[in-house]
Amino acid sequence: MTRCPPLLSRRALRATLLALCALVPFAASPALAQTNGELGGVRTFPEQARRGTLTVLSTVDAQIDGNPVRMAPGMRLFSPQNSLVMLHSVIGKQYTVNYRMETSTGMLHTAWILTAAEIALPRAGGGVQRNFRFESDTTPR
Repeated sequence: MTRCPPLLSRRALRATLLALCALVPFAASPALAQTNGELGGVRTFPEQARRGTLTVLSTVDAQIDGNPVRMAPGMRLFSPQNSLVMLHSVIGKQYTVNYRMETSTGMLHTAWILTAAEIALPRAGGGVQRNFRFESDTTPR
């Protein structure tokens, strides 16, 4: 059986691969490519996102700036590192967030816990608007 001779010896191939790895920028690794507060980057948020103080009361109820809101069934809470936070793990905690409300239901859809650098950037906030009322919103007469 006739075999083709190798184009490069193993030693030459190894040296070539090491040289190519050295050319890849350090920031290209997936863990470092994320922009988060620890690395000095700032995430971009949708134009509709507003700023507020989120207090998680349960896995379905929360408060934004002291106003009660319901969380949508698919509500996503992102940490400063842009990873998902399980809602049951932050019950009773308060965070400064950028958030989006569903326009059709008025429920909280997405929230991002902010870093100090992101808090320093100006953004419209407050004034939660929703198309429903809680029974506790009405004052007894």
